[in-house]
Amino acid sequence: MPDVIVFLGPSLRQSEAERILPRDFDGDCGRVSVEYMPPIKRGDIEYVLEQKPRIVCIIDGLFFQDCSVGHRELLRVLNAGIEVFGASSMGALRACELDTFGMTGVGRVYEMYRDGVIESDDEVALACDPFTNEAVSEALVDIRANLDNCVYSGILTADEAAEMVRIAAAVYYPRRNFNSLIKEAASRRVISDAALKQLTEYRKSRWFSQKERDAREVLGVVKERIAELKSRR
Repeated sequence: MPDVIVFLGPSLRQSEAERILPRDFDGDCGRVSVEYMPPIKRGDIEYVLEQKPRIVCIIDGLFFQDCSVGHRELLRVLNAGIEVFGASSMGALRACELDTFGMTGVGRVYEMYRDGVIESDDEVALACDPFTNEAVSEALVDIRANLDNCVYSGILTADEAAEMVRIAAAVYYPRRNFNSLIKEAASRRVISDAALKQLTEYRKSRWFSQKERDAREVLGVVKERIAELKSRR
């Protein structure tokens, strides 16, 4: 039986995740076993309860193509004495909704939900290749994070960034991407030609995924936590 079960999808490649939290490794207090599973959906919690891990880490989950994991399902896990961590995508959303019941949220996306900066599931939704599970669109929350960075860097004004967020939010989530957003903002005269050039260069050299950063962070937190739990045996 695994000590940790991680639900992971497009937020971070599994090969990268395993560099942070290996599938099997020697901790200071013994062997640690980690099982990686696809994005969580309704019903997957039954398997978790059968396996009885010490920790469940939810990063990615299904939103629209399948029923998403329910709050009562996660409460069953917490009531069984299993610690539940969430970050990045579905994990951040559910952690915000259940942190008062004991679920632990990690990362900026979780904080944005918690603080009311964002509210909708649509903020973290994206389209994926059905065979590779890789993202083929970009999440609105990642676009927000990069636009915030552009304001901080002096590329955009706060008003320009806010208008670009409104444009992106109006686009159906499978079609969202930063390159198209830049072109649309330029065509609407939301940004200047100079800003267009800077944003295009930014996309090539400085773009980052906040969801990926948060996924990396929560895996590090979980690695530390499982070592702490095992030391108590």
